[in-house]
Amino acid sequence: MKISKIEHLGIAVPSIEEALPYYQQVLGFECYNIETVEDQKVRTAFLRVGETKIELLEPTSPDSTIAKFLETRGQGIHHIAYKVEDGVANALAECDEKGVRTIDKAPRGGAEGLHIAFLHPKATQGVLTELCEE
Repeated sequence: MKISKIEHLGIAVPSIEEALPYYQQVLGFECYNIETVEDQKVRTAFLRVGETKIELLEPTSPDSTIAKFLETRGQGIHHIAYKVEDGVANALAECDEKGVRTIDKAPRGGAEGLHIAFLHPKATQGVLTELCEE
């Protein structure tokens, strides 16, 4: 697979409204997009840092993966997302060929209209890894 850049870092937060002042007022980042991804039960806020983005992830339901993450690990870095140039489906196929455990078997829709898929942290040195394409 061809990875061209770190697309974003996902950070789990209990409340976007409570987290934004730190990123905006202290670090000077501008929030340019807030949206809800219904099927993932998450609300996201995006801030740009050069070519990379920070994605704040707030659960919209107590049974969402982000709510469970916050409950067990607390707020903090949830995942790292890489932009793949040869497509998420091809990257998943390559991972499958190499015996890399995945969470998603096929690409799905994510925030900002991206196609995404996750690799299991047990196969990625303990880091939840997202592959994405525009």
